[in-house]
Amino acid sequence: MAQNRTNSDAFVEAQRYDEFILSNLHDGMIPDNMTRDVGSFGTGTTLNVKSVGTVTLQDVAEGVPMVYNPIDNSSVTLTITEYAGDAWAISDELRQDGSQIDQLHAARAQESTRALQEKFESDFLAVCNTAQTNDGLNAINGFKHRMIGSATSRAMVEADLIEMALAFDKANVPAAGRIGIVDPIVAATFNKLVTVTSNADMNSSFYGMWTDSFVENHRFVARIHGWDLFTSNRLPLIATATAGTLVQGDGTADNAEIGDVANVFMSIVDDNVKPIMKAWRKMPSTEGWRANEDREDRFQVTSRYGIGAQRVDTLGVIVTSPTASA
Repeated sequence: MAQNRTNSDAFVEAQRYDEFILSNLHDGMIPDNMTRDVGSFGTGTTLNVKSVGTVTLQDVAEGVPMVYNPIDNSSVTLTITEYAGDAWAISDELRQDGSQIDQLHAARAQESTRALQEKFESDFLAVCNTAQTNDGLNAINGFKHRMIGSATSRAMVEADLIEMALAFDKANVPAAGRIGIVDPIVAATFNKLVTVTSNADMNSSFYGMWTDSFVENHRFVARIHGWDLFTSNRLPLIATATAGTLVQGDGTADNAEIGDVANVFMSIVDDNVKPIMKAWRKMPSTEGWRANEDREDRFQVTSRYGIGAQRVDTLGVIVTSPTASA
């Protein structure tokens, strides 16, 4: 009798596993040059950064003493607040009985570091939002730096970009280095607007500043009215305590809703102009050791950092619907 599956069942493997290991899909990370890196903040938990205001000139008359006016000054702070990490272990028994354990370990370490990177990016974008008053105009020189999408269902349109560009112009923000990090819903809105092609330059003037992974995954939308627009899925959402009445680009009042997206606009032409600063007290790094009593190898990755706003006149937010596109 021939050997077949019926009489040779012990030699039939019920399940087989491919040598290929599926990994999670990720988008690219925001480049490091979007923030000012405070490298001098090596010790302590809070750093004070001084800032100076503007000078007001006075009329001078012969024989009349001038008024000696002090210049306005203040300070902003940066605090090391975040301490994030991850830990995992691999038992001796798994190494003895399993297969592709080295690949599993490498993938686990890569995912752990990636999770920390994503947290840092989310924290960065969240600080951009919390640096402003949630339900106010956040006006600089009389022009609002926080508004809500002016199309149906709070979608963003060209008029909003023009209004934000005007606000930056009135705040004396350099024309170079203006970027917008927007929700993919916003990108879809602009893709639907045929008229945008006449005012859009599809080449970013700052393309060379971005890492390859950022350009490939935080998709470049277009250069519209001086804004280099990129997409991100980690923009902060409006929470219960922060929803409030905002103003559209044309001045019409509208209510932000819970779950709306805070799209971030800024200038990053140099460290003095960038609205956000950061400091790494400990960059993400992995440590490993042997736990003999438990017969396992243990690993952990940790990081400490702080992110804060150093100025708000080069920062803008346009709140939009998380689902509706114009």
